[in-house]
Amino acid sequence: MRKRDLEIRLQSVRNFADPDPALEQYMTPATMAADILFTAYSNGDVEGMKVLDLGCGTGMFSIGAWLLGAGMVVGYDVSESALEVARANAQSFGAEVEFHESDIRDVEEGADTVFMNPPFGCQNRNADRAFLEKAMSCAECVYSIHMAETLDFVEGFCAERGRSVTWRKTYKYEIPHTFSFHKKAKMSVDVAVVNIR
Repeated sequence: MRKRDLEIRLQSVRNFADPDPALEQYMTPATMAADILFTAYSNGDVEGMKVLDLGCGTGMFSIGAWLLGAGMVVGYDVSESALEVARANAQSFGAEVEFHESDIRDVEEGADTVFMNPPFGCQNRNADRAFLEKAMSCAECVYSIHMAETLDFVEGFCAERGRSVTWRKTYKYEIPHTFSFHKKAKMSVDVAVVNIR
């Protein structure tokens, strides 16, 4: 599958029905998700591998990894309403993906590769730290999205735990007007995607 074909397929993944601002529930854009997944695929981190999607939301990374031939895909999220949409999305694709409701700190499953778009910590300070800790304990290879301005922190956080950021790429992340506290119809922020090994 070409990256463009993956992006087109992922554009049909349904968004959150009732997003929770406390959980910072914003769906990863299909264009960004396809680029991240295809990079991982090209690095040999998807096909035939066991993949975890931590804070899976509506299943964007889970379904994308399955489309690229992952051997097993498991998504975890604390939100049952998000998981209902994720299960419906997977069913519409015919995707064989397991979804489980769980706080990220309670996940004990290991994998080859983790994908995640964790909360940036805008609503709950340091919310991304638990995700980073858990991801690194679950897999040797992690692809994660963070605010670009926190990249130095992320690199230091990983280095303290014997890991390193081996690849990074910056994207413009378009956030639509979703919650009542949003003042603009749309805003754009710089995010950095990192591969931690």
